[in-house]
Amino acid sequence: MKPTFESESLITEPSTGSDSLAERLSLWDTVSIIVGIVVGTAVFRTPTMVFQNVAGPWQALGVWLLGGVLCVFGAFCYAELATTYPRNGGDYEYLSRAYGRWVGFLFGWAQLSIILTGSIGVMAYAFADYAAGLWNLPFEATPWVAASAVMILTLLNLFGLFVGKSLQNLLTGAKVLGLAVVVIAGAFWGRSDVFLPGRTTAGLMGPGLGLALVFVLYAYGGWNDAVFVAAEVRDQRRNLPRALILGIAGITVVYLAVNAAYLAVLGFDAARETATPAADVLALAVGPMGGRAVSLLVMISALGAINGMILAGSRVYAVVGEDHRGFAWLGHRSAKSGSPVASLLAQAAIALLLIFLVGTPRGRNLFDAALGSAGLGGLPWDKYFGGFETLLAGSAPYFWVFFLLTGLSLFVLRVKDRGRERGFSVPWYPLPPIIFSATCIYMLHSSLDYAGSLALVGAAPLLAGLPLYGLSVLLSRRGGS
Repeated sequence: MKPTFESESLITEPSTGSDSLAERLSLWDTVSIIVGIVVGTAVFRTPTMVFQNVAGPWQALGVWLLGGVLCVFGAFCYAELATTYPRNGGDYEYLSRAYGRWVGFLFGWAQLSIILTGSIGVMAYAFADYAAGLWNLPFEATPWVAASAVMILTLLNLFGLFVGKSLQNLLTGAKVLGLAVVVIAGAFWGRSDVFLPGRTTAGLMGPGLGLALVFVLYAYGGWNDAVFVAAEVRDQRRNLPRALILGIAGITVVYLAVNAAYLAVLGFDAARETATPAADVLALAVGPMGGRAVSLLVMISALGAINGMILAGSRVYAVVGEDHRGFAWLGHRSAKSGSPVASLLAQAAIALLLIFLVGTPRGRNLFDAALGSAGLGGLPWDKYFGGFETLLAGSAPYFWVFFLLTGLSLFVLRVKDRGRERGFSVPWYPLPPIIFSATCIYMLHSSLDYAGSLALVGAAPLLAGLPLYGLSVLLSRRGGS
């Protein structure tokens, strides 16, 4: 007889734990998490790279709009999955049900070991870099400032969801207000003739529209993290689909308005040359204080992204702990606040390790020395502009693999659970999941092309999850579950 362990009980019906949590996130709270995570620092860096790969201002805005539309198709898929399986963990739950427990476990492990913790590290360094410039801090202080941001926000989230969501709403509101100032500057100091027909370059300067779309889709990344807290959303069947669609629609409007302001004030040619479009716009509008204002705005944006990822990501690991005996400690919650204490602390610990290991020259040297002792060469840190860019280049293909598998899981689960009630059904099915999956395939190909051999290094943390899963299964068998 085939033994039964931790695995199969959840596949048939979710266990208690995160599902029994009080629903405390409102529609606005959930939208705030989406906007806070997505609108990080990309809106200040990515536009220049997009402008360099399109032929004119309208084409640039069209690519940003296309990115939003493609994400809405993905939101339709996630809305159906999240209302059909309204448990915390999001992709973890869908992948476990569609393909088996080991796939869901690998997703959770990848998020904890490199993908989400690496993104937290990236945002922490963005905050620290601008803070160092604003406060004239020495270079050596940067990693400590980054680490302090992660530790303080994690500590605040330990006090419970009310504190975490309130902080998220505050940071998101401040971020949107700051970006509104950039848009207002574009309206008052911009030139409408920038958008007249015929304002295009003689030819595409750079790889072209395909690469521009890659940059845009990276800038939209993170909207799906809202489903990590599905069990804590009030009136899930109404609010989850609304939050996903409204969140992406709002982000699209913000991106279009901010990019239009850049183009209107600077002009298309100048916007293609500057690395600091927001600072240039505000410098023209309010003078030398514009640069300091943008530094403060980037810091707020980075903090909003960090807090959103800390809040949402910890729920994934907590659900992994509920389902896998070997990681049961991750499911521990505070009796007083209800926060997933162990998951929050584990996430912070790995993010801090990455901050000092791949974010500092000394850490990168130690990393290369470890690779050298294993008979491997060092990593191409300079090629990818630093430690975290190298880390993300190596892990990005696996992010898109899981994203693709989630898109395809909609087809699988419609067959496996055809009799299950769905709170939201994808409109125009099967077109949206086909388009979403095709987008993931395109981004997977692009990320593999960009990472090259580094993708093999990025596979190491993911593959380490396989023996850990085996260990968890073995512990469950011994425990007689």
